[in-house]
Amino acid sequence: MKKTIRSVLIFITLIIIVLVGLLIKLRIQTGRILTDYSSIYKDDKYGAPVYVDGVEVITQDVSCGYACIEMFSAWNGGHLTEEDLYNEYGKVITSTGDKFCEEMNKRFPEYTTSIHKYMSNTELIDAAYENLARGVPVPFEWAAKYGDVWTLHYSLLVGMDIPNDKITVANPYGYVEELSVDEFLQRTSFEAYENMPFYFKLAFAVGMFEKNTIFTVHGLNGN
Repeated sequence: MKKTIRSVLIFITLIIIVLVGLLIKLRIQTGRILTDYSSIYKDDKYGAPVYVDGVEVITQDVSCGYACIEMFSAWNGGHLTEEDLYNEYGKVITSTGDKFCEEMNKRFPEYTTSIHKYMSNTELIDAAYENLARGVPVPFEWAAKYGDVWTLHYSLLVGMDIPNDKITVANPYGYVEELSVDEFLQRTSFEAYENMPFYFKLAFAVGMFEKNTIFTVHGLNGN
């Protein structure tokens, strides 16, 4: 009996040590992405606003990941819907960034979608701006409010006007959002997430969710 209790205590201790280590790693990762981005306002590269026309905002019925794929499909001239995806799989499979990226590549073989995790603020702005400049909307992960409740959410970035400090997002909660660069980065880094539940923190710590994560989408011809 004593051996069993000792084994259980040792196991629990090891679990706690691993979790603490993962949470420390998450704090370090978060610190690395929260870089100063003030230089973007003086960089001529971002002087021209970039905006992708033709993205029709929908109100999600199934999931934000499926809704973003539906919006991207409609923008791309297709007719794929959330319901099509759910009926095919019988569940939501885009809860993680890697699975969302995989599904984007499956549904849009004329493009190559790549996931970029834990980008620094300046890296994220640069990659998103270049993608929009090629005329392609940018799927990304961020913190969003559904009513009064914060959620982990997918949306499509459709516009950036750096000189005027304006970011435009097609949010599948059913509306277009316009934010400042600071508000945008606060939410992609999940620093805006008030009172984040501990299980969400654990999900970030174990790599189920990621911060400052976007999906670049390149056509097969490089555009």
